[in-house]
Amino acid sequence: MELRQIEYFCMVGKLQSFTRAAEQLHISQPSITQAIRKLEEEIAVQLFDRSKKKAVLTAEGEAFLPRMQKILEDCRAAVQEAKDFKSCRKGTVKVGVPPMIESYLFPDIFSCFKQLYPGLQLIAFEETSSLDAGDKLEKEELDLAIIILPESSETLNTLVITQEEFVLCVQPGHPLCAEKAVRFEQLKSEPFVLLKEKSFQHQIVASRCQRQHFRPNTILSTNQIKTMKSLIANGSGISLLMKMVVRDDPQIAVVPLQEPIRFDIGLAWKKERCLSNASLAFIKFIKEQYKLTQVKHS
Repeated sequence: MELRQIEYFCMVGKLQSFTRAAEQLHISQPSITQAIRKLEEEIAVQLFDRSKKKAVLTAEGEAFLPRMQKILEDCRAAVQEAKDFKSCRKGTVKVGVPPMIESYLFPDIFSCFKQLYPGLQLIAFEETSSLDAGDKLEKEELDLAIIILPESSETLNTLVITQEEFVLCVQPGHPLCAEKAVRFEQLKSEPFVLLKEKSFQHQIVASRCQRQHFRPNTILSTNQIKTMKSLIANGSGISLLMKMVVRDDPQIAVVPLQEPIRFDIGLAWKKERCLSNASLAFIKFIKEQYKLTQVKHS
């Protein structure tokens, strides 16, 4: 059974005329007659009573028509949906984002993207860390991720969006505010408020402290950036946060590190994966939004 046969049958059944159906479909009457006879032979059922002037459906044809009309409607809807996906009028992009990036970089990206592609659904998944997001990209649980980029990767393509750095964040009036730049050894006795252990921030703080032969006195590990900032502001602890997180925040004092911790934030996706048109549209948007021209194939 061919889709063309179903289309011809439905049109004849609707108009009760082979001649009018042929005119409506812009084909010859013998072509439509032959196609329907072949359909009847294939299913071994007579669909039309040809003894009358009109193309009258048989009882079998009456039962057959609504089901074939449904199949035809579903096929047309499927074709239209495929065209919508291709033209980016429809589609979904699953993007993984760690807490700091989600809170301070992602909102602007989201709103600008939705203005350009209102038909596309951009779903953000808050990941514990950039590492977790990278793992989910490799497992194809995410389409894309905006993360702290690894220095190199055998499995991910990356596109740098911006460079960031961590700064020491303390309560205004803290003794370290008087320093032009702080050494990690000066933080030995300080209470730390950090992100969860798998986060890049937590790992880099632990690594820098270890180089100075001490462990950070961590009073809280959380993925809630608002909680972290509140604890810093009320003097309960200190932390290292991205500059963009504390920019223009009068409740938090920022002190540079003597050995700066800089890193790239960018878009990542699995190498060799066949991306949807919606995902490709997001990559194109990021390139244009940040005037990027090269993808880093690590």
